[in-house]
Amino acid sequence: MPDTSTITSMEQWLDLVESQLSELSEGQIIEGVITHITPNEILVDIGAKQEGIVPLSDIEWVDESIKANIKEGATVRAYVMRTFEDDEPPLLSISRAAQEKDWQWLENLSDDELVEGRVAEVNKGGLIVYVGMVRGFVPASHVVSVNTKVPDRQAVLRQLLGKTLTLKVLEADSKDNRLILSEREAKKEELQRRKRHMLESLQVGDVLRGRITNVVDFGAFVDLDGVDGMIHISELSWDRIEHPSEVVKVGDELDVYVLKIDHKRERIGLSLKRLHPEPWEQLVEKYQVGDEVDVIITRLAEFGAFARLVDLPVEGLIHISELADGHVAQPQDVVQEGQQVRARIVRIESDRKRLGLSLASQTNSIINDEQSDITQPEDEETNEIQ
Repeated sequence: MPDTSTITSMEQWLDLVESQLSELSEGQIIEGVITHITPNEILVDIGAKQEGIVPLSDIEWVDESIKANIKEGATVRAYVMRTFEDDEPPLLSISRAAQEKDWQWLENLSDDELVEGRVAEVNKGGLIVYVGMVRGFVPASHVVSVNTKVPDRQAVLRQLLGKTLTLKVLEADSKDNRLILSEREAKKEELQRRKRHMLESLQVGDVLRGRITNVVDFGAFVDLDGVDGMIHISELSWDRIEHPSEVVKVGDELDVYVLKIDHKRERIGLSLKRLHPEPWEQLVEKYQVGDEVDVIITRLAEFGAFARLVDLPVEGLIHISELADGHVAQPQDVVQEGQQVRARIVRIESDRKRLGLSLASQTNSIINDEQSDITQPEDEETNEIQ
């Protein structure tokens, strides 16, 4: 509103009115004070020789915050739809002023900003939504809240009427009155935000709850609240396994240990076995050379038999010279795969994770380092995120 406190004569007042009339133009956004509200219109003092008129229907779709301000004495922003014409008062629009403000905001959004839109209508192509006071369109192919790949797509879309969706602006052009939005792209952006936040906040050693979404030959993929992580097959169990399906299946919900965070590639390496004590640490604490243990024969080789401890997932070697007191031509002459026997520990090499066992009543020979390197497989554990 202009300052009229310095006006002292009618001539000055007429000059001011004439100045304001010449300045008033269609498309202009002005401020005025509500002087009166009738059942059909709102009268707004815009400082000219007569008041402007806002049809009451104009505020039907404005935000509640704007409606709450529609009262006598309140200052409002209005868009000039028509200036003085044939002695008719200016026609104003409060909703259009709000719309212009929203357009300015929409056209200046950054690429990663999302908006909320109220679903107002459904048509063959998709949804009509209102973002603030701006009418926009969401193509059906960009709607993910409901399944649109059905024969009666419109019936499904009508389930969203009146609901508020989080959307990403694909195109905003006030000149063409064109606003195109996407719920699908908004979901992708939300996922990226969660992923960035998780990668920034995670630390190696954290334990998270996740759900197995896919099992492949080299490991298992885990959904961590919308962010994918991966457990390599070598990190599923301390025991040797042939396939990840021996340990997990799709749909399993479980705790996982954060093993590696690759910020550059945005990948999270996980482990299941690291939530449990390392078997070799338990073996060293529990047993010593000379102790007797129960083992199960797991496989046979020309030079002896491999056996797994019953109470720990640790495999040791019974050299052919330790299978019996006398000469043994072939290991299968003494033991068979799957057979449980009582053995004696003859060597523990915790640094190399080598365990020597014997079935002989007395130790006949000691496996030398050269034989051990040939016959005892190295631990092929790998922590690399695939």
